[in-house]
Amino acid sequence: MNAMHEIDYHIHGDDMQFVEVELDPQEAVVAEAGGMMYMDDGIAMQTIFGDGSKANSGFMGALLGAGKRLLTGESLFMTVFQNQGAGKKKVAFGAPYPGKILPMHLKDLGGEIIVQKDSFLCAAKGVTVGIAFQKKLGAGLFGGEGFIMQRLNGDGWAFVHAGGTLLERTLALGEMLRVDTGCIVGFQPSVDYDIQFVGGVKTALFGGEGLFFATLRGPGKVWLQSLPLSRLAGRIIAAAPGGRSREEGSLLGGLGRVLDGDNS
Repeated sequence: MNAMHEIDYHIHGDDMQFVEVELDPQEAVVAEAGGMMYMDDGIAMQTIFGDGSKANSGFMGALLGAGKRLLTGESLFMTVFQNQGAGKKKVAFGAPYPGKILPMHLKDLGGEIIVQKDSFLCAAKGVTVGIAFQKKLGAGLFGGEGFIMQRLNGDGWAFVHAGGTLLERTLALGEMLRVDTGCIVGFQPSVDYDIQFVGGVKTALFGGEGLFFATLRGPGKVWLQSLPLSRLAGRIIAAAPGGRSREEGSLLGGLGRVLDGDNS
């Protein structure tokens, strides 16, 4: 079943959301391993290489798709949930931490979207989950979260997760937004993504915001999150007994985060 599957869905909850997907007979949805919350009887699970899309069909295509997933730090495998029953069946996927689930109809967004590698939740089978390298060296070396991102292609529904509160902005041609790299959820490929150095040594080392930030230049839509996973994890580690200090005004507060790839 390589055609794009037309799924129905409903998002439940407020801060800890889950998306409930309704599948007609033989329809399927593909998801990261470990994201499933519950499913009706009659839905079959199958672990596959890659994403099961037409672009990655065949053994070599699946192998290449799985290899690309290794570069994003994800598992080699994904899970397909297919309705093999007679009537409509439901399967649900839960958000990994507090935030919002963002439904994206790729056909309405030009057929392609670029998202952070840890934000993808699930998609209709037929959506291609690939990788997007940042072309510029500065973005590659200092982007923190964003050197290798995920590229979602297709005409169906895809669901991504944003931590905290979600902000959607439509940038006009040439309009630029400066963003903490961890706060980027996704953007259309027409948006130019780059990394800029924070001007001023004192600001960079003692300001507590890291040495680099991302620039997003329009035209196109961008989606931002107020609570990146790296920021949440950093606060939990710092608050735990024996956790490392994350003093915002210290030298290590700015420089240390760049060295370990965390600009949040």
